[in-house]
Amino acid sequence: MAEKTDQKTVRQPAQDPAKDKLGFKLLPAGIALALALLIAFAIPVPQGVTPRAWHLLAMFVGVIAAIICKAMPIGALSMVAITLVAVTGVTADVPENAIKDALSSFANPLIWLIGASIMISRGLLKTGLGARIGYFFIALFGRKTLGIGYSLALSELLLAPVTPSNTARAGGIIHPVMKAIAASYDSDPEKGTQGRMGRYLALVNYHGNPISSAMFITATAPNPLVVDIVAKATNSSIKLSWGTWALAMLLPGLAAMLLMPLALYWLYPPEIRETPNAAAFAKERLAELGPMNRGEKIMLAIFALLLALWAGVPAHIGGPAWAVDATATAFIGLSLLLLTGVLSWEDVLKEKSAWDTITWFAALVMMATFLNKLGLIAWFSHMLEGGISHLGLGWAGAASLLVLAYLYAHYMFASTTAHITAMLGAFYAAGIALGAPPMLFALLLAAASSLMMTLTHYATGSSPVIYGSGYTTLGEWWKAGFAMSVLNLLVFTLIGGVWWKALGYW
Repeated sequence: MAEKTDQKTVRQPAQDPAKDKLGFKLLPAGIALALALLIAFAIPVPQGVTPRAWHLLAMFVGVIAAIICKAMPIGALSMVAITLVAVTGVTADVPENAIKDALSSFANPLIWLIGASIMISRGLLKTGLGARIGYFFIALFGRKTLGIGYSLALSELLLAPVTPSNTARAGGIIHPVMKAIAASYDSDPEKGTQGRMGRYLALVNYHGNPISSAMFITATAPNPLVVDIVAKATNSSIKLSWGTWALAMLLPGLAAMLLMPLALYWLYPPEIRETPNAAAFAKERLAELGPMNRGEKIMLAIFALLLALWAGVPAHIGGPAWAVDATATAFIGLSLLLLTGVLSWEDVLKEKSAWDTITWFAALVMMATFLNKLGLIAWFSHMLEGGISHLGLGWAGAASLLVLAYLYAHYMFASTTAHITAMLGAFYAAGIALGAPPMLFALLLAAASSLMMTLTHYATGSSPVIYGSGYTTLGEWWKAGFAMSVLNLLVFTLIGGVWWKALGYW
């Protein structure tokens, strides 16, 4: 008879999930590093460029490549970039000055404008005011599918000034409302019924986002980067304020938003066109939400206050002494939300996207600033200018070519911030050198910096959210994206150009 042996269970030591895991993706990081080393050491420093500027360019290209390839989260990459600038001394010989340079952009007010505004936008989600606005417009205009499309566009437009995260706006607030309406008509990708209305509504949900992002400085995080680059390129002779930007983009933005649902309706007509139940469904949701609660009322009042201050209403009424800085305005709104208890400090601490944005903005703005100070941007823009001037296009043709190249280069980018940081400064300087009116060209590139989001399913943060819901195929998405890019460019160039001429901007 076999003897029984005691088998003791041996406890395995708990595995540390971080023990054998790198903080970066090996292949993308290798590609980014190889590009940086190739530029720094294999390519001779061009005539007219200092070694410091060239080595900073190598680091910059490496960082942009790592962002595009998603080697690490952008915030983590920013920490690496700040470290590299501080320890290599590409901006200063003295270590103490090098670290000051590396951290210098954390004092940039535009960075804190967006960070504070993202924190403020948390109130729209927390109080439920954002969803209420969406259902309110559908209750008013939702008797036809086209009307639902316009309701989504109106909601997007109304929320844009105080929601700098275009991903949160389109993906976190509008998209759940859109899906609920589509589901109420049994338009479900899993059932193969997305053509009923879901495909159309999803595209409207998405394509309203680039247009609204172009209309306000505070509508998407990279817009202040555009302001900063334009100001530096013109020695602050052109400094786009919140009010100037909003007024400039008002007419072309409204025209583009008006045409967008119609264009998509023609391109991908929904099978269901009459939707009498949608308005009733929205009213039911509003009834479930009940009367506006205290938080929503406070959020709405602060929303109105922020718009008034950003638009410069006190200065118009009481004179320059009553003007309030745009970043100070954002802090006023955030402080009021904290004082009234609509947001808690825990809410602010948990708003990861705000702190992440502040971090990567500071790093990228810092690198772009010193590329400009070290003369690299001027050298590159001179190269662009020389290449285009031989074509004999005149300033209008040259500016058009630069805008087209700038916008459609976004097929190669998965980050609007990386794209703007890499290309805007040089393209803007080249256009000015070729004779383009500085304000006109600044506004065209500012608009293109948001309109380029239309192109792909990876163009910005909201695109994978909406595309990933399955209402469109990849081919449908790209077709709609290209069509809308053409339409939007025509609207902002033609209507915008005439409007900006009437305003005396050029």
